Amino acid sequence: MTEFADLILRSGRSGVELALFVLLPIMIVMLTFMRILEARGILGWIVKRATPLVRWFGIPGLGLFALIQVVFVGVAAPMATLAMMDKSAIPRRQIAATLAMVFGAAQANVTFPMAAFGVNTPLIICISMIGALAGAASTYYVFGRALNDHDAPAIELPTHPTANDTRGILALINSAGREAWNIAISAIPMLVLALLLVNILRSSGLIAGLESLLMPLFNSFDLSSAMLLPLVTKAIAGGTAMMGVMTEYLQQDVISLREFHISAALLITPFDVAGVAILISAGPRVASVLKPAAYGALVAITLRTIMHYIAAM
Repeated sequence: MTEFADLILRSGRSGVELALFVLLPIMIVMLTFMRILEARGILGWIVKRATPLVRWFGIPGLGLFALIQVVFVGVAAPMATLAMMDKSAIPRRQIAATLAMVFGAAQANVTFPMAAFGVNTPLIICISMIGALAGAASTYYVFGRALNDHDAPAIELPTHPTANDTRGILALINSAGREAWNIAISAIPMLVLALLLVNILRSSGLIAGLESLLMPLFNSFDLSSAMLLPLVTKAIAGGTAMMGVMTEYLQQDVISLREFHISAALLITPFDVAGVAILISAGPRVASVLKPAAYGALVAITLRTIMHYIAAM
């Protein structure tokens, strides 16, 4: 019982430290930056100018906004955009392409905090966007081609707060701070429980046994078998929980930065049990296109993995 209590305390301490001292400050800065860009109309301008281009990938203008949100804000950020698309006349085929794109992208709530540990964030973002657009196109033209695709009227961009004076900017900063605080605090329970599960698996010897069994497979991809635990954590509990394990491994030199970059496409993506549950809750039409979007996400992740492997050579 004493050993179990010690595991709980260690998991709790690691989870709280990661949420408050790594995730929170990074998210405050990124959210403030993004909200100011929104309020100044810069994001809206980018979306309008890029819409004719992204339509080739089967994505509406709002879809591009969802990509910007997940890459520069976090995994939950596209929910508002997806909810708006769910209630609009946008065809389900385009919704599927957008959802696949979000699944295939790298979420900011993992990418930017990991930069503090030496991760090449710009490279991950660039490869992520290429892979995400490929996943969207494959969904639109292949996996989702049987979905209803009637023409839909143009959808207005979501309304954004304004910041025309100092008071407006301060209000935006405070709002972004509250949003970042809510994200960090809401991540703590999942972080602590996921890290506890990870520590139990470690203590039981199950992970060590699987690592020995799968060592030849990992070695064939120039990876340490220690990558198994972060991958399992990611699949079950999501990117934030994976980050708790990975930061410890990087600090202890159990896993190298090169190995992390090779695996980045698998480790930094909303396409896991927790991420899927969050994003399909945006609405019934979004949930109905999960299957073709999942296939598109696999295309995106596969392409990203190949590109990361080549970049790490």
